[in-house]
Amino acid sequence: MRPLRRTVVPLVVAANLVLAMTTTSAAAPSAAGLVRINQLGYAAGAAKVGYLMSGSASAGAKFSVLDRWGRRVLTGRVGTDAGEWNAAYPHVHQLDFSALRRPGKYRVQVDGSVSPEFEVKVGDGLEKSAADKAVGFFTEQRDGAEVPSGPLGRKPAHLTDRAASVYDWPVFTGPDTDQTTGELQRVGGPVDVSGGWYDAGDYLKFTHIAAYSDSLLWASARDGGRLNPQLLKEARHGLDWLDKMWDERTKTLYIQVGIGTGNVEGTFVGDHDIWRLPEVDDTLSAPGERFLKNRPVFRAGAPGELISPNLAGRTAAAFALAAQVELNPLKARRLLDTAAQIYAQAKTTGVTQLVTSLPFAFYPESAWRDDLELGAAELALAAQKLRDPRARGWLQKAGYWAGQYLEHEAGGDTFNLYDVSALAHTDLIRAARADHRIALSAADGRNTLTGADHQIALSGADRGSAHRPQVNVAALAADLRAQLDLGVRRAADEPFGAGAQYDNFDAVPHAFGLAATARLYRSVTGDRRYDTFGAEQLDWNFGANPWGVPFMIGVGEHVERCPHHQIANIKNRPLIGAVVNGPNSADLFEEGLGDNLDNMRPCPSNGVDRYEPFTGKGSRYVDDVRSWQSSEPADDFAAIAVYALNL
Repeated sequence: MRPLRRTVVPLVVAANLVLAMTTTSAAAPSAAGLVRINQLGYAAGAAKVGYLMSGSASAGAKFSVLDRWGRRVLTGRVGTDAGEWNAAYPHVHQLDFSALRRPGKYRVQVDGSVSPEFEVKVGDGLEKSAADKAVGFFTEQRDGAEVPSGPLGRKPAHLTDRAASVYDWPVFTGPDTDQTTGELQRVGGPVDVSGGWYDAGDYLKFTHIAAYSDSLLWASARDGGRLNPQLLKEARHGLDWLDKMWDERTKTLYIQVGIGTGNVEGTFVGDHDIWRLPEVDDTLSAPGERFLKNRPVFRAGAPGELISPNLAGRTAAAFALAAQVELNPLKARRLLDTAAQIYAQAKTTGVTQLVTSLPFAFYPESAWRDDLELGAAELALAAQKLRDPRARGWLQKAGYWAGQYLEHEAGGDTFNLYDVSALAHTDLIRAARADHRIALSAADGRNTLTGADHQIALSGADRGSAHRPQVNVAALAADLRAQLDLGVRRAADEPFGAGAQYDNFDAVPHAFGLAATARLYRSVTGDRRYDTFGAEQLDWNFGANPWGVPFMIGVGEHVERCPHHQIANIKNRPLIGAVVNGPNSADLFEEGLGDNLDNMRPCPSNGVDRYEPFTGKGSRYVDDVRSWQSSEPADDFAAIAVYALNL
């Protein structure tokens, strides 16, 4: 189930590498410990860095790279001590084997410790293959009639969503709980909200999550540089559901299908109360299970009311991004018009608490100006493609909301579900540059963007006109840089180079977000200063971390075995492509994991936490089906992975 609370580098001295045939000093100190590497693998021409975590200082010890037949192909020296992880592993050293360029499969050996196998491959094929796995996860998350059997043996489910009733918002017993009180009050329907994706390991569906995820799938299709039919198929599947959640006639946005928990009176149960396969819900008949079979739908507000700006912005962005990718001009214009209608319903004054989910504590978002910037930027890009005269107006709105974001919300977060400014800034810069009549004003008044080692000329033939909207490209690029610098500062104090906060929720998607931001920043500035940092975030997510775990299932040897996911658990099959939360605050585990629910298959079967020895720096990772805090996958996690790996 989803948590009620989700929040939100200078390199270590490199090892001196020499070819295996070169004579090395026999006096080098020995090392004993564990080797952590990127188990997805490395591009042939890229930097290749791993880590040795050990109980003794090991700087200068020799390490070797072995091919798949055990032959030594490269040797090097263990780098300087980067600091302590925990009491059992007080020394972490970097291993630099960047000189390894020949494609193949290898392992790194330090004394008696050998790493998992990894691959070296020319080009970006390894990242693209992982992205394709994550796209496959969305197929496994499908709801409704169009559910392929797939690796999990899925079946159609929740067919009653085709004619669902609409209910008023439930009353919760407190701000930090999903426990309801009283009966649900029907206010409308029937409406067709079938299809879409389950948002995580349960069966709820949220517009807030789907709009974010679908936006990133469409952005991946646009920016990925290759045609991936399955990616387009899943993006369209998500958009079809979002289209159902928007009622154009009444200007109503529906935000949620299903309810998490039953009421305190015990007259009905909710989605989180029973561990089962989704198709079971269609067979239920008990009165208390009525909202599992006939799931309630909730709306953002009454028909015609203005919509919470975060929802309006990101939902409009999904349709506008689809319009940019759609090849049929008539279909693209319809998508653009839908995006425009949703965006026009955004509430932009007197905004207090945002609307995300019921309860709000499932997804406690606070930023919203970035969503409006994103929506307007994508509308502008789509309109430019279609030569729609509204392009300039949306560009002006995007510039305005970018400025509001920089003034009121910047500095607290990086690219993830709760902050989409990295994509918004990038696409606003692209839209502004595409419009040759827009003046681009840098912060110093010049028509250039200056960095430490580059200078980029910006278009703007008629800059200075009082009637031309101003897009401060320099400020947008500076904020992208600030987000990356936030990660770089964290990584500088962390022995494994992690730029995300791994003692809180969503470390893994934040790391993917930083990797994506590094590539987005380079795409609009030409500045490659963050390339290495971005690559290190992918290394961390794919196994170069204290636990030695790739946090995408289906990648590497030391995989997540027990995701908090009902279908995968009951079917006892691997959930390929799922991205899990990863490490979280150790405090969340102090009271244990609780008992297994009815129908929940115990996993691991012996109940032993095999990663407990690697708990450190206030963080813990537990591979257990009960561990929603670290082992639950989610759509937004997979979506940012797809985007980062396709850039």
